[in-house]
Amino acid sequence: MTDTATAASAAPATHPAAAPATVVPITRSLFVFALIYGGMTVLAGVLAYKQFALGPLAVESGILAFLLLVVLSSATSQLHGERMANRLVAWGFVPLAISIVLVLLVLGLPASKDMPAENLAAFVQVHSQTPRIMIAGPIAYGVSLLLNVYLFNRLRGGRGDSGGMGVMARGAIASAVSQAIDTLIFVTVAFYGEFPITDLIVGQMLAKVVLSIILVPLLIQGGIKLGQWLDRDPLH
Repeated sequence: MTDTATAASAAPATHPAAAPATVVPITRSLFVFALIYGGMTVLAGVLAYKQFALGPLAVESGILAFLLLVVLSSATSQLHGERMANRLVAWGFVPLAISIVLVLLVLGLPASKDMPAENLAAFVQVHSQTPRIMIAGPIAYGVSLLLNVYLFNRLRGGRGDSGGMGVMARGAIASAVSQAIDTLIFVTVAFYGEFPITDLIVGQMLAKVVLSIILVPLLIQGGIKLGQWLDRDPLH
């Protein structure tokens, strides 16, 4: 009796709160998508300084990086759920904010005397932005990407939708609507009152909708297939 009581008192107490928390390993697809996503949030602003011709329309090149953000958030939503896709969009503000701070810092630093004047002028011209443009970019990014994830999931319908034309159609519609909203917000916040913006809004909306319908569905389908291939084994 005494030995039993002694052994019981010597045994370490076990409490449910002391149990180690379950750690869910990040999947390869989420890891790779997050890396690319962070880079695209920064690159979109840099590419925007060149326009290319899409038939009669002039399109700012940043849309190509931005469409990849749409593709990655949609593929993440399909593979890992709406909540994870929204978290990806939210974390995208981090590299975006860091890049803005670094650009402002570099612009404020004195230039080397060895740097050619024309190179310095080109650098300043490309990277200098008005406060309104700096505000418009993050606002348009957040609203349009969260809207894209929302629409992509609400158009999903039944749980049996696992790919094919269902995913492609949802991707095209969600991207086209979110890109139109992105243009409306960005152009209005950045340029309203400085010059007539109606033609610019209409032209950019039309171009982005066309690209969303042509490119996004196939890219989303490809992104989902890539994610499924990457996730054959989890990261440890």
